[in-house]
Amino acid sequence: MRIVHIIGHTNHGKTTLITELIPELRQRGLRVGTVKHCGHKHEIDVPGKDSHRHRAAGAEVVLAVTPDTLAVFRARPAKRDFYDEMAVHFRDCDLVLVEGHANGPGPKLEVWRAELGTSPMALERPDVIGIISDDAPIVPCPVWLRCDVAALAARINAVAATLPASLPTAPDEPTPAIADGRDQVCLSR
Repeated sequence: MRIVHIIGHTNHGKTTLITELIPELRQRGLRVGTVKHCGHKHEIDVPGKDSHRHRAAGAEVVLAVTPDTLAVFRARPAKRDFYDEMAVHFRDCDLVLVEGHANGPGPKLEVWRAELGTSPMALERPDVIGIISDDAPIVPCPVWLRCDVAALAARINAVAATLPASLPTAPDEPTPAIADGRDQVCLSR
């Protein structure tokens, strides 16, 4: 399972970027999975629905199935790597894009917008291997233009191709360096 994290501060466009990258990556023949990592506790299931009631009654695992989708609800064991837990669900994927989880294993690409007034995480995080932005931050890693989703998909595919098919054993395992620098021109969004 090859994982690339898309990280960034709130409202910098991580979700929008991922939803634009998925069809571009699929067009290249990749099977793409995604993880939305939430740093705060909240109920994912809908209280009052049967699946939630099953869990509340003590079921270890609840599977909700419709004619075209399924959802698995289970408690997340403390101090266990959830990537190991989720791997079975992504076994048919060539690439898994993780929205967030900046401290998880694998390379990080940061989405950044100057207008929001935050400093790029890459200034303090050596594990950020690239910034995705239409601005020109001064950072110690390459900056890839946000407006060129096709080029971003190609670059993310290239990063993923350098990764082992299984997860790194530790979050601090080195990630591959990126050789190219900032794009010069972007004609359309």
